[in-house]
Amino acid sequence: MDSLARAKELFLAALAHQERGELAAAEQIYREALELAPTRPSIANNLALVLLRLERFSEAESLFKELLSTSPGDATAVLNLGNCQLGLKATAEALASFERALAIKPGYVEALVGRGVCLRRLERADEALSSYDQALTHDPRSADALAGRGNVLLDLERFEEALASCAAALAIQADHVEALINRGAALLGLRRFEEALASCEGVLAIKPDLADGHYNLGMTLTRLDRQQEALQAFARAIAQRPDFAAARWAFAMAQLPAVYEAEADPARCRTAFSLELANLCHWFASNSDHDSDAMALQPFYLAYQEQDNREILSRFGRLSAEIMRRWLDQKHFPRHPPPNRSRIRVGIVSAHIYEHSVWSALIKGWVRHLDRRRFDVDVFHLGGTQDRETHFARSHASHFEQGPKGLREWVHAILERQPDVLIYPEFGMDGMSGKLGSLRLAPVQVASWGHPETSGLPTIDYYLSAEAFEPPGAQQRYTESLVTLPGCGCCYEESPVAPVEPDLARLGIDSDSPILICPGTPYKYAPQHDAVFPALARRIGRCQFVFFMHQPAHLSEKLHRRLEAAFERDGLQYARYVVVIPWQPRAAFHGLMKRADVYLDTIGFSGFNTAMQAVGSGLPIVTREGRFMRGRLASGLLKQIGLSELVAQSEEEYVATAARLVRDAEYGRRIRARIEGARASLREDIAPIRALEDFLLNRAKVAKRL
Repeated sequence: MDSLARAKELFLAALAHQERGELAAAEQIYREALELAPTRPSIANNLALVLLRLERFSEAESLFKELLSTSPGDATAVLNLGNCQLGLKATAEALASFERALAIKPGYVEALVGRGVCLRRLERADEALSSYDQALTHDPRSADALAGRGNVLLDLERFEEALASCAAALAIQADHVEALINRGAALLGLRRFEEALASCEGVLAIKPDLADGHYNLGMTLTRLDRQQEALQAFARAIAQRPDFAAARWAFAMAQLPAVYEAEADPARCRTAFSLELANLCHWFASNSDHDSDAMALQPFYLAYQEQDNREILSRFGRLSAEIMRRWLDQKHFPRHPPPNRSRIRVGIVSAHIYEHSVWSALIKGWVRHLDRRRFDVDVFHLGGTQDRETHFARSHASHFEQGPKGLREWVHAILERQPDVLIYPEFGMDGMSGKLGSLRLAPVQVASWGHPETSGLPTIDYYLSAEAFEPPGAQQRYTESLVTLPGCGCCYEESPVAPVEPDLARLGIDSDSPILICPGTPYKYAPQHDAVFPALARRIGRCQFVFFMHQPAHLSEKLHRRLEAAFERDGLQYARYVVVIPWQPRAAFHGLMKRADVYLDTIGFSGFNTAMQAVGSGLPIVTREGRFMRGRLASGLLKQIGLSELVAQSEEEYVATAARLVRDAEYGRRIRARIEGARASLREDIAPIRALEDFLLNRAKVAKRL
């Protein structure tokens, strides 16, 4: 048999192995055939395809380049070259290859899909969507195009559209792994947690060794606050793909649960987070080719430990800033000389420009009252939620921009406006503000107490707080320079609401018992303070603590299992004293506060908006003054209206104060009358705005001189 005949025989044998997925055997036989017939392009092409499937991208790329040197018009070879370059993370080169394939073969669906992948990686979301849409014009049943389109829509937080795109892909190809992964992520974004979990498990049933599948499972379990299972899922993702930066990041952030079990030790979780943060810093220092995609989670729950977080958050902040500096250095955004304009341009960057506690407490007052003769106020709404407050912001802002957008698009939008000052009202509550704040996008950058904790970021210069909230020596708790505005530091304006009388029987509340309102979110209740509730029940006697079922419901359920154990330890029946009701609309919530006897502030991490609503309803508040600003919001506003006697310095005093308000009816009436007489002073206090204006003018002028 001559060499060509033998090569053909080997080619057919290798092809059979290739079709059965026996890639190692196919590779060996193709190489034997290629030695016998080195000029036959079909052998080299199939060998390159096998190497591509084996993810040996460099070898495959070399073979495809050799093939194209003799057949430059082979659109399929150009496409596969682009796929190799995608595997090598050479995104710009891959994009050029897909464009070249489309020039040879217009409407080439696979090349349009590949181009969409590249454009998404380059954070050119609109162009990526257009590429996928073009692919679907040529082939409406392209599952790859539908799944890829879902990926971009996920980036843009357009979760309903992403879910629909993935569902269409799965209707065509039920086992399409990318569509299954994206379906789970879309369900997670829509807070349909149990469905997201089932979708993640379905992916892993098909591909149990898929790193992305384990990562998405971990992200879903994190939202379900199933901490140990989430950590195991992230660990499996890292084991499958050691360079999986996002999984390593998530593993570190997941050391902090949302709500602690009764037997859990918050100090141990804190130590574990600190250790994993150190590991993360070391890993990123040795792996510099990873960018902002890793930073999906923030250490939000760290603030709910009543500890000084400056050191640990400064380490987190330095890591975030270094990752984002690398990202920015690669993007080469144009920088323009500072414009000569008469007004100071202030940008406000937040994902909460709607009916939200951050908007109500802080942002609305800034948007409404900053003097437009001296300031332009630009609002960058990072989220997609819209309501009447969003429309208020849009109508009052000098410039209003709304997302969701990709990181690159947001950076471009902010830089284009050339702000003199950027204010980030809250850090830790969403990933995009964390990424943007880690960059230097304005000469002066400022954080505030929408999430009342230092940012830790070296890119943030100042922290806006309030005289009423800060303890002595507060500056040492911040990496930023602390600025304390007068009073409560904000111009609070609550939207008017007509209270609705509650149907207590329908809610399961005993109308003959004193009512103590406990409105905090579950993660605000630290386990070391659980004992105050049975202590109060024992001190008062017949009473009801009214908690609210928050979403996701499993967090409330976890808290109440813990509280039930605390009552049992004290020899009391939990069900006699505690009622958990659905979260109420504003009018019903105000009606319930009108009917209640006491508002119990959360210890260690105080409420502000709900405390203001309690004052507005004439409801006495009991609070324990915290060590840090985040535990002193209610105490600050009580002191502002002359009710320091409701501010306890210990848990024992907290119990005694609340018990007196319930048991001494005359004392309770006097307190209510004093609240009624003083509460007007808390509303629309313009002094903090005037002080903020002075600060902004001064710092912007200094920055311009520098």
